[in-house]
Amino acid sequence: MMRAIFNLSFRYKMPLWGSFLIVTTAIIISATLLFRAYADLKVDLLRNAASQGNTLAISLFKALLHDDVWRAYEIITAPFHGATPEFPVQAETLLVVNRTRHVYVSTRPEEIPMLTPLARIAPDYALLEASWNLRDGHTRVIEPEGAGRIFVVTPIVEESAEVGTLIQVFSKSVLIPRFLESADRAAMMAGLVLTILLPINWYWGRRTAEPLATVADSMESLARGEPQPLPAHVYAYHDEVGRLFESYNRTAEQLRAKASLEQEVLRSERLAAIGRLAAGIAHEVNNPLAGMLTAIDTLKQRADLDPKVLKTVGLVERGLNQIADAVRALLVEAKVQSRSLAPEDVSDVQTLLHAQIARKGLVFEWRVNMASQVSLPASLFRQVLINLVLNAIQAAPEGGHAGVVVSVFPDRLTLDVRNEGPPLSDELLQHLFEPFMTTRESGHGLGLWVTYQIVRQLGGHIRAENEDAAVRFFVQLPLENAA
Repeated sequence: MMRAIFNLSFRYKMPLWGSFLIVTTAIIISATLLFRAYADLKVDLLRNAASQGNTLAISLFKALLHDDVWRAYEIITAPFHGATPEFPVQAETLLVVNRTRHVYVSTRPEEIPMLTPLARIAPDYALLEASWNLRDGHTRVIEPEGAGRIFVVTPIVEESAEVGTLIQVFSKSVLIPRFLESADRAAMMAGLVLTILLPINWYWGRRTAEPLATVADSMESLARGEPQPLPAHVYAYHDEVGRLFESYNRTAEQLRAKASLEQEVLRSERLAAIGRLAAGIAHEVNNPLAGMLTAIDTLKQRADLDPKVLKTVGLVERGLNQIADAVRALLVEAKVQSRSLAPEDVSDVQTLLHAQIARKGLVFEWRVNMASQVSLPASLFRQVLINLVLNAIQAAPEGGHAGVVVSVFPDRLTLDVRNEGPPLSDELLQHLFEPFMTTRESGHGLGLWVTYQIVRQLGGHIRAENEDAAVRFFVQLPLENAA
């Protein structure tokens, strides 16, 4: 049970322990005050009884001296006519014994008749006689061990002449009513204090524990390598907890910077590996590619070529030039020289990809707002368009929708490619344009990386996003940076 309590969250443990301490303190203080009140009541009782005994002893001396029993009876019964504010607690019995300790007179003559030996009245009186020790003539309080009564014994003496003894008998329970009154008042005060302190303790306990619990939850994200900064409004003070918040935020920031640096290093290593691979591929591709371009150029010099053949040869030539430019883009050269982009280049892409679009039964919309040439390298733009449209075709479901919008503005060209399909995860969006990052088992993960390199080489930017149950790639290329 105790282990379960100690394992509780500080949100509950601090208020509970605070409540326990408050209640325990209230009980201890109340009990101490009650015991003190009981002791004070007892002291007041005995003090008043002693004062009353001395007063009665003066009057009883003459009555006993003249053997006036009736006068003595009147004197000892006078206090029973009613309690006074000065002496609110009354004795249960008053009696006078002579020097031989026989009853001379009592307030209950039927139960304690005259001349009854003191020890025979009741067991408590026998204990009283056994404890009797009056040598100095002063009032004494005798509380025999095991007795249920308290005796206030006052010698009836004048000028060293002792004629008897006045005994006031109090039940030990006589103080209980007044003690209960004090206990009721103490309980009311303790309840009032608890009513005020317990809500305050619960509020401050929770307020103090919440920041610690927030730090604990954040530390778990820190251990998972996903450090999240703590908002400043959670705890805006500069005490120990505030300094803990500041230290955590500094640590989280350092870890984020370290993770970012590690990702950058990893990306640089990937790019270096791709660069080495691309250099090897380029040397192998460029030689046969140059031969094919030379052959096509020779073929075009013939004057007897059919116009349809000539058109096909032109299409092949543009494709081979695109391959050459793509190889140079793969090597991330500073700038690729190429002819300007024309509407026919977009038409070529439509012709090349028509079969793949038809094979999946896609509803594919081409919207091209380009009436003339623009100052962009045609081969590089064709490569970007082909890569993005191929991705859209492969990602779209059978019979789904996809489309391309090409728009030309005075200072820029925009390319918007959309396709239906499952949205991209946040992690994939973050690493989408890194080499070897792909969502398909058959993909090599280089298409989007090459696209990204080309866009960056042309001074533009590219982004991917999920939008209305579709995936969108948006490219913007400045016209003033064209070759």
